[in-house]
Amino acid sequence: MSTGEQGRRPSDGAAGGATTAAADGHGPATTTDEGAGPAVAKMSVPTLTGMVVGSMVGAGVFSLPARFGVATGILGSLIAWAIAGTGMLMLAFVFQSLAIRRPQLDSGVFIYAKAGFGDYAGFNSAIGFWASAVAGNTFYWVFISATLGTFFTGFGDGATVLAVGLSSAGVWFFHYLIARGVRDAAVINRIVTVFKILPILVFIVVLFVNFDAGVFADNWTAGAYGDLGNLNEQVRNTMLITTFVFIGIEGASVYSRYARRREDVGRATVLGFLSVLSIFALVTLSSYSVVPQPELAATRQPSMIGVFRSVVGDWGEVFISVAVIVSVLGAYLAWTLMAAEVMFIPARQDDFPRFLGQENANGTPITALVVTSIGVQSLLSLTLFVDDALNFMLDLSTSLALLPYLLAAAYSLKLGLTGEGYEDIAPRTRRRETVVAGVATAYTVFLFDAAGLKFVLLMTVILAPASLLYIKARSEQGRRLFTPSELALFVLIVLGGVAGVVGLVTGRITI
Repeated sequence: MSTGEQGRRPSDGAAGGATTAAADGHGPATTTDEGAGPAVAKMSVPTLTGMVVGSMVGAGVFSLPARFGVATGILGSLIAWAIAGTGMLMLAFVFQSLAIRRPQLDSGVFIYAKAGFGDYAGFNSAIGFWASAVAGNTFYWVFISATLGTFFTGFGDGATVLAVGLSSAGVWFFHYLIARGVRDAAVINRIVTVFKILPILVFIVVLFVNFDAGVFADNWTAGAYGDLGNLNEQVRNTMLITTFVFIGIEGASVYSRYARRREDVGRATVLGFLSVLSIFALVTLSSYSVVPQPELAATRQPSMIGVFRSVVGDWGEVFISVAVIVSVLGAYLAWTLMAAEVMFIPARQDDFPRFLGQENANGTPITALVVTSIGVQSLLSLTLFVDDALNFMLDLSTSLALLPYLLAAAYSLKLGLTGEGYEDIAPRTRRRETVVAGVATAYTVFLFDAAGLKFVLLMTVILAPASLLYIKARSEQGRRLFTPSELALFVLIVLGGVAGVVGLVTGRITI
């Protein structure tokens, strides 16, 4: 919820002139009209690279120290970043190649699942994408409240009655602004980008200046502090957080329309991604260089605040806290728009019921916005009953994003294996892109395994009842509900949803 985060994800193109924002709400916000492309100035490689960086760096980076501290030591973190970096870069290349091989598919990440595996797969991809955005937006509000909890005890860790009350007011205030037509977040985006990147760089530099060789050595495997499990378990336990902070990487392909030259997009993608990977890894390593692993694991979220305060004193607490709040509020605005569009666009294409494609007089997808705000409000209420609301929403958002990622990577792999879209392309290019798609597909399957059965079942708890929207949409169009393979998938999802509900009721699944 970048918002991957929760940086987070864009939808490339919108029906009816809807605004398209970059992944974390920090790239360009442009308005498109049917039959006309956006009139924008062409951008250089450094400018494009900056946009890629801005789209991926979001709220999740502020929680990295404790999330890694509770799972692993330095060695495990280095391996985790290497795996995540490789996997997510392959995924970025998948979205880039799909944008080239299938340029007509410009309705968001869900469209790849539909093109490759049918209408019902595309529907589930869109629902997963939307639900991930809603969970990520809920994470944002819990994150803000937890930050305020550093100064006001009534906010606790972001899941108290006071926290939920203030967050609820914020949800509906932003709902009101967006419904009134507040859509262009360009000025906010520039401010937010500065308030994100600058404090993070200051954090890294200050901590490395205060480098403690003894602490760093003890944190190498953190073996002296207790049993974190073997190295494989440590790495697996970091996979959801590493994925969460990179969510939004598909946004790099959106920038192709702004490039002076097509090849500049690839360069900007690699440079931007490596820059972000370096920032994330340095935040982790610098934290290990000053704070012992057990203390790091026990630091309250957002953990960058506590770590920085332990080094520089009280002013560090205020410095990082302001950065967190400004960054998250800016991201929330963009991602509320994005979540609404994820329902609005399929509704305009007859994949969702027609009522979700309604706009108000200000051109806002109002019904989809209402459903999105209600979704965030519902999850906020749920946080009162969750043991660790912040990390639960982070993990839930990441798990839900895995389905559209997996289906997009699998579609790219399918194109490479069948040769569709490569008729006039050199065989070497096809082989390279097929290998990349294969690695990306394997990585997303690995992430499902790392997420665990709990979050897979919770995903089906959402997908199963949401299928009623698919049934309604098909009925409106007078179209066949399911093909035999789609019916089998529907039954599997319903069985998973029932198992998830039973697990929640019996306590076998805890949240």
